[in-house]
Amino acid sequence: MTHPEPVAGAQGETVLKLSGITKSFGPVRVLTGVDFDLKAGEVHALAGENGAGKSTLMNIIDGIHRPDGGQVELFGEAVHLSGPAEAQARGIGFVHQEIALCPDISIAENIFMAAPHARGRWFLNRRELRRKAEAVLGLLHPMPVDTPVGQIGISAQQLVEIAKALTLDCRILILDEPTAALTEAETRRLFDVIRTLKARGIAIIYISHRMAEIFEICDRITVLRDGRKVVTKAIADTTPEEVAERMVGRELGDLYPEKPGVPAGAPVLLQVEGLADADDHIAEIGFDLKAGEILGLAGLMGAGRSEIAQTVCGLRHRAAGRVVVEGHEARIPDYRGATKQGLAYLSEDRKGAGVFLDMSIAANVSAQDPGRVAGRLGMIDGRAEAAQAAEFGRRMSLRMAGPGQKVSELSGGNQQKVAIAKLLLTGPRIVFLDEPTRGVDVGAKSEIYQILRGLAAEGRGVVVISSELPELIGLADRILVIREGRIAGEVAGPEMTEEHIIRLASGVGAPGAAGEGSLRP
Repeated sequence: MTHPEPVAGAQGETVLKLSGITKSFGPVRVLTGVDFDLKAGEVHALAGENGAGKSTLMNIIDGIHRPDGGQVELFGEAVHLSGPAEAQARGIGFVHQEIALCPDISIAENIFMAAPHARGRWFLNRRELRRKAEAVLGLLHPMPVDTPVGQIGISAQQLVEIAKALTLDCRILILDEPTAALTEAETRRLFDVIRTLKARGIAIIYISHRMAEIFEICDRITVLRDGRKVVTKAIADTTPEEVAERMVGRELGDLYPEKPGVPAGAPVLLQVEGLADADDHIAEIGFDLKAGEILGLAGLMGAGRSEIAQTVCGLRHRAAGRVVVEGHEARIPDYRGATKQGLAYLSEDRKGAGVFLDMSIAANVSAQDPGRVAGRLGMIDGRAEAAQAAEFGRRMSLRMAGPGQKVSELSGGNQQKVAIAKLLLTGPRIVFLDEPTRGVDVGAKSEIYQILRGLAAEGRGVVVISSELPELIGLADRILVIREGRIAGEVAGPEMTEEHIIRLASGVGAPGAAGEGSLRP
């Protein structure tokens, strides 16, 4: 079966209409009577907590799932999509939140993986492939297109996923958390692309937990809660506070916990002096971290934020510098050495390095120190392991069926809580968290912020790496801005503004930005 070549729709024309959509998986009802419509040339936000039904609804639009009831109309025609290939042929492009690239082939080959089949061609002109890949990435973030995808970071992989969708001829584009791994500068460029697509009549469904983005780029918003549509409104007719309350079904209050300030005379837990890694990603890094303090690390993609944390924690080879923990110089040959010194690191790649998806909550929590729940003959005591997980679950407000539930069955926010619980089991005094709320809904974000502030209140030192500037500003006591592998500046108090941070991160008009490597309070 063939379909006509997709073309952009007339502005305001309804290109997609869902009516009374229901879907169950076994006895669990996931969607109940959901209505949704999308117009050409609009960006329509879909919001809701993890588990609200957003992904299931998008998978129905993409043909991955078939609804149990209701109707899907595409460009005025009732359709029963057989799968993603038919959805793509009918003009639907989908950028999933979970990255699905082939690590062993190049960026260019990943971008155009579907193109030969879609156009009936089986032989690639590699020179043309590279040229086209460079052109589409130039819209977002230039990078060497011959590099294997497995050698680039999560944020760069996210840009490759977006570029892959932009090469398809689509009239409807679904973007699921497209900026979750992007920095402010990359997000700005993506928004420019979205505005260009809008002007061409492309209809875009935009899924994000970042309210500031929704209110900047979207025209309308639909909120789902517990598998039901709560409301559809024009962005101009609502507020972030109203949307958040509609999502969770209750008043959230302040998103960020109060900053009590670092206690006067608080001991210095961590001193970093002249730090450099063996791969020349960072150099001359110096900072202190006090007990009870939350320190933020900001910077553009590739600036070296994660590399600083990984080098301190023994996950990258340290070429130079000293790490002093509670007054004593620390030997940290590897990550195990870091945990013995009271340090812990949470990766930005939650599903790749943060949790074991196919294992139970209990097994995940005990994974870093199974000896705590060992019984006779060194075997794991199942009861002790379950009790330990239940205790951490209470502390984290973890929503679970029980300690034996698989982590893969949890929402993104609850998976992240398991990752944090697993991290805390070793009793660290100093905690590095890399993008701790990436892909997490607003309700879970608020709970994670409370957890992190609670860790600081216990006298621990907390370092948060985030690409979301409002998050760093709302959570951190002070922020170090990283640019090109060095500390470009420090902001605190009234200087802690997005404009100031961006200027330091980009080197544009930042006073004293050049050559500042070691900054201490």
